[in-house]
Amino acid sequence: MTVLRSGPANPTLRILAVVLFNLICYVDIGLPLAVIPLFVHGTLGYNTVIAGLAVSLQYLATFASRAQAGRFVDERGAKPAVVIGLAICVLAGLALMLSGLFMHRAGLVMLLLIASRILMGVGESWTATGAILWNIGRVGPERTAQVISWNGITSYGGIAFGAPVGAVLAQAHGVLGGLAGVGLLSALLPAFGLALATRYAAVPPIAKGGEVMPFSQVFWRVLPYGIVLACGSVGFGAISACLSLYFADRHWDGAAVGLMVFGLVFVLVRLFFSRQIGLRGGMKVAVVSLLVEVAGLLLLWRSADVFSADLGAALTGAGFSLVFPALGVEAVTRAGPHNRGAALGAFSVFLDIGIGLSGPMLGLVIHSLGYGPMFLVSALFTGAGVGATLLLRERSRPDAA
Repeated sequence: MTVLRSGPANPTLRILAVVLFNLICYVDIGLPLAVIPLFVHGTLGYNTVIAGLAVSLQYLATFASRAQAGRFVDERGAKPAVVIGLAICVLAGLALMLSGLFMHRAGLVMLLLIASRILMGVGESWTATGAILWNIGRVGPERTAQVISWNGITSYGGIAFGAPVGAVLAQAHGVLGGLAGVGLLSALLPAFGLALATRYAAVPPIAKGGEVMPFSQVFWRVLPYGIVLACGSVGFGAISACLSLYFADRHWDGAAVGLMVFGLVFVLVRLFFSRQIGLRGGMKVAVVSLLVEVAGLLLLWRSADVFSADLGAALTGAGFSLVFPALGVEAVTRAGPHNRGAALGAFSVFLDIGIGLSGPMLGLVIHSLGYGPMFLVSALFTGAGVGATLLLRERSRPDAA
């Protein structure tokens, strides 16, 4: 078997060669994103809390597996983590496909959906963590911000591309249509990535011979930044788990388009404004970003038509775009080079907490107060993130006592 031992000399091209695996993973995540809530609520007849939980299960599984994935990368290397993650994504797609083939047995369908969501969450944490650390090993730690930014671009770009494709497939007829078709494509994509990843050269794990801290110590070091990330992630949770339900409640078409707009704007802001983190500082960028996200969520709260809802989704994506890299570089640096995987896993846990809990929590808000207040509650959480960032910024000043 031929192994691709040397990549392009250009650092960006070297990053793109490996971040492709992250893109595949998140296209896989996006494919059923607009399909599953409507399927669980409309076809299977479960309430909005269960429909929100069906989406959020993935993020809860990601949360549960982040620490293990990060420490595995530190000790065993990034490439094996990516290979394992993609293999798990294949299993998730197969479970989703089977759930579409047994539509007449609601209980079995729900069990298969749950298995698919859990497997997808585990596959996401291993693939995404491995891809970031693999790229840092390929281009050097001084390009950590660039690596994290590209991972985010492919993450939300993948979701933006996958969501409308999945929605179209779900409406198609025949073997390649419906939930089974979405699942089949969800299995084939990571299978292709898995075959390609085995041909790439690995990078040695950094933790060998270095000071390895207990994960609990790493966790406490990144905790202040993670709290802000969790607050800002509630807005993304509202978009990913509940936007399609919101559109259906208003009898609007185009929920997948709203998800696509959110993802595309997210990507564009990452592409054109990520340099502002280095120029103006992560804290300042995080404050401005969270304020823009608040504005988008408030617009969604008061939306009267599809255009204003799409504009709200776009603003939410623009605001959320730079929160992770603005705070992530500092959070990872605090743990030292030999704990980079664990620090990335610990910091990303807060993304999983914010998104994972937002699905059932916002489903409960919908059940009690309706769809509009769901976005107001999300805006309040994001606003709390603004306050936490200002406090963290004040504490980090050199002259702070």
